[in-house]
Amino acid sequence: MSKLPLNQLPQINGDLVAIQQRQALQRYMERTGERKTIALELESKSPLEVDTSVRASFRKSIINPLDGMAIERIIGNNDLFPISYLEAGLKASKAVCRIEVRDRLGRVLGHGTGFLVSPDLLLTNNHVLENEDAAIYSLGQFNFELDLDLRERRTVNFRFEPARFFMTDARLDFTLVALESLSSDNIPLSEFGFLPILSPSGKALIGEYVSIIQHPGGAPKAVTIRENKITDVVDEFIQYSADTMEGSSGSPVFNDEWLVVALHHAGIPDPKDSGKYISNEGIRISSIVEYVRNRQSGFSDDYKMLIDAMVKQWRNGLASEPFETESLSAEELSIDSYAGLTGYDPAFLGEEHTVPHPTYPSSVEEDLAPISGGGTILHYTHFSIAMSKSRKLAYYTVVNIDGNQLVDVSRANDKWYFDPRIERRYQCGPELYGGNSLDRGHLVRRRDPVWGEQAEVANRDTFHFTNCSPQHAFLNQKTWLELENYILDHAENEKLKVTVFTGPVFRPDDIIYRGVQIPSEFWKVVAMVKVDGTMSATAYLRTQKNLIENLEFAYGAYKTYQVPITLIEQLTSLSFGELRTHDPIGPSIQVVETIREMIV
Repeated sequence: MSKLPLNQLPQINGDLVAIQQRQALQRYMERTGERKTIALELESKSPLEVDTSVRASFRKSIINPLDGMAIERIIGNNDLFPISYLEAGLKASKAVCRIEVRDRLGRVLGHGTGFLVSPDLLLTNNHVLENEDAAIYSLGQFNFELDLDLRERRTVNFRFEPARFFMTDARLDFTLVALESLSSDNIPLSEFGFLPILSPSGKALIGEYVSIIQHPGGAPKAVTIRENKITDVVDEFIQYSADTMEGSSGSPVFNDEWLVVALHHAGIPDPKDSGKYISNEGIRISSIVEYVRNRQSGFSDDYKMLIDAMVKQWRNGLASEPFETESLSAEELSIDSYAGLTGYDPAFLGEEHTVPHPTYPSSVEEDLAPISGGGTILHYTHFSIAMSKSRKLAYYTVVNIDGNQLVDVSRANDKWYFDPRIERRYQCGPELYGGNSLDRGHLVRRRDPVWGEQAEVANRDTFHFTNCSPQHAFLNQKTWLELENYILDHAENEKLKVTVFTGPVFRPDDIIYRGVQIPSEFWKVVAMVKVDGTMSATAYLRTQKNLIENLEFAYGAYKTYQVPITLIEQLTSLSFGELRTHDPIGPSIQVVETIREMIV
């Protein structure tokens, strides 16, 4: 941004705004003839007949079949909505925020609008947040709106974290940027949810009405409801009539199902009167998705994790085909591919610090899935897994991490495999993970066993359905990931060998979804030999119900959710033997009972 007088508060990025408006006007003028033809067609035909058959087909596919009036609204014969339409709009509005653009001295330069599109990422215009410097000093202000008494609600401020993720493009006029997970007053970003964005074209048709949730002129949140008809679709852009003002830049444009169809970015100025606008324009969400998709192969692992929640929505958007997508395909390797694998090495930390597999009662042993070659432990490269027949998920996994031999191997194509050594009915496949917010959460993290000469094979081995468990995106991509990053980074930086056990907690009252009981909690037990030659063993528990908070992490300065190993033993029926004697928390009955009360 250019330097400005102290007493001047201009429109943000005024030059960029002018450029976007001129380009929008040019597109509008070039399509004058086509737009008149479309308008004439709409006098006798419905949007489903005027727009292309492919777009119209997708538009119909995303309608809730229980909404009997939806088609009538699209073709213009009915404006009736179920009363839940207003509730759905209010829910969608939670993810929309005002962006307060500031300079490095904290001076307010202007305002825009943005909205969350994943647990961590916000979408707005390039001309609102042009670069990382603009983002790092600015704020995302949620809840800036009026209540039923027309009083301002309490605003919740989040800082942007462009160092963690930042992507922008001036031509498509969008910026995608990470936000911090906790506000200045410790309110989690997850409270505001996010708006799913779908890849296919046809979420709204020419002649349909759209709604826009916005912060006009930087004012409290406002909405224009169905007064905005789509007049044209021009390459990567949608043009529509709408009531917007400066500050509405970066607003989500919705169809009648409250799905985002475009990112509002410009008013189209009247060439005959500079003070008036003849239309508005937004960037098609499908075009933004395509831009990001074409650059995915060059992303770092951290970038890929941050956009994974959006990718799930892009790929699983078809209501009629929630599972038949390339990303959820599954294969099966030949059984010879596993020959010679010995898996986890109990003596990995040294003969004097042997860490055997956990032991378990007969009730657990009877539920372990039998392996075709005998036994109940599946061995992979540097890790092993024991599977539950009744839950179709791992009881536990255990991996050796060698911080001195870690290899950087690309995530590749995310191809997932069934393990032919146990029956398919004991493995949850792609049918569990399609069309929802469940991630295929690696239990043995992909990077952990990727070391030594077998790094490539270890990388592939982690992509088995035996090694994943259904984890909500907020858990898998945020707190759990941060813990795993810390463990691996510490091992690499200190050249340590580390043993990590991981698994779910199986409760009889876990919810049933698509025939599978979804675990509410996940645990880790981490064992290592410290520099002084003594053993350290620490345990961590993370719930998908957000019931555990503010427990200290003893494996360094990082803070997360630490619990006694004895509690993990009680919750899982697994016994870790001598490891519990090396736990700095110790088997305090009072500590165990206090934590148990928090999670039960």
